[in-house]
Amino acid sequence: MKAFATLLKCAVTASCVVFVSAASPAVAAPLDELFAELAQPDNPEWQRVESDILREWSKSGSPAMDLLLKRGEQAIGAGDYEAAIEHLTALTDHAPDFPEGWNARATAYFLGGYLGPSLSDIQHTLALEPRHFGALGGLGMILEEMGNEEAALKAYRAARAIHPNRPDLKGAVSRLERALQGTDI
Repeated sequence: MKAFATLLKCAVTASCVVFVSAASPAVAAPLDELFAELAQPDNPEWQRVESDILREWSKSGSPAMDLLLKRGEQAIGAGDYEAAIEHLTALTDHAPDFPEGWNARATAYFLGGYLGPSLSDIQHTLALEPRHFGALGGLGMILEEMGNEEAALKAYRAARAIHPNRPDLKGAVSRLERALQGTDI
């Protein structure tokens, strides 16, 4: 249990600390522009910008690694989380600097009920791409499920700072702010 608490602290810390992105300058420049556009409140184009970011994140630079990501995502979609974890473990083993491999496996672990490994993979994702609003949102979901509403709210707020127009993040922040009203955070 103590090891799990340490892992949880590491995951929360990873969500709050800004890391140097491992992305190459050629990839970082378009992403920087997209994130600047995404951060604009009330941006009517936010869904297009989000899709563009997700598309950029899904590019590993290797057709073989892209295939492993696709197979893992297909297995997640089919509800076969064990197969997804196998494909995505191969991906993270062979492309450890590819954030989306870690994020996809974190999702598979979460959906399969493995919260500890999911938190660990979220930590890897955020170390490689600290602006990963999906990983931050996933962190919030896990922390909320574990009953740590204060930390969940911090994770959701961090995700919302990056992606202020996403309705699920707005709802999560509002819901937890109401639940914690009058509680020191």
